[in-house]
Amino acid sequence: MPLPHFLLLILVVILAAGVTIWMANAAGIPLFALGLVALLAAALVHLSARDHHKH
Repeated sequence: MPLPHFLLLILVVILAAGVTIWMANAAGIPLFALGLVALLAAALVHLSARDHHKH
């Protein structure tokens, strides 16, 4: 992947995270709850994408 595309991807991810936090704050959702939901979603994706093979 060329460097400009990689840097643009990082910028888009950071902006999306900022917009998500801003919208959650505007809706009155506590930052702790937002973090907990993100952590649980990451754990769910990790567990569902596992290979299920013993190595």
